[in-house]
Parts: sequence; structure tokens; C-alpha cells
Amino acid sequence: MVKIRLQRVGGKKAPFYHIVVADSRRANSGKIIEKIGTFDPMTNPEKIVLDMDKTNQWIKNGAQPTDTVKALISKASK
Repeated sequence: MVKIRLQRVGGKKAPFYHIVVADSRRANSGKIIEKIGTFDPMTNPEKIVLDMDKTNQWIKNGAQPTDTVKALISKASK
């Protein structure tokens, strides 16, 4: 099963996330299929960069976004 999820890449006490498409059986830091965006919660307001065309295409193809990513997609589409 393919999931759209967050992959943490920031340092200690400085979170930064890539929004990635990955196989759900792989580790969170494991091999990804495609990077479709970034999320920086440390800025005010939070910075979300997301390729909506790729996101919609992956969802159409059956990828399931996690709950957190669903919330980020709805924020980014506003």
C-alpha cells in the first residue's frame, strides 16, 4: 500500500519535514517513491510547499494520505 506521509529531516529541536509518497511497509526514513512537498512548522505562520497536481494524481492512483498530511493538504489548498 502506498501512503503520502511526512519524513522528518530536521535536526534536534528544529523539525523540518518532506511530504513524500512511500510504501507503507518501509521505514519512515527509508526509500521513498517521490517527494511532493515540504513542511516547516518552525516559521510563523507554518510554511507548506506542496505540488497539488502531483498530490491529486497520487490520490487518484490510490495513495492514502495520513491524517496529518490530510490536514496539511486542506491548509495548502486554501
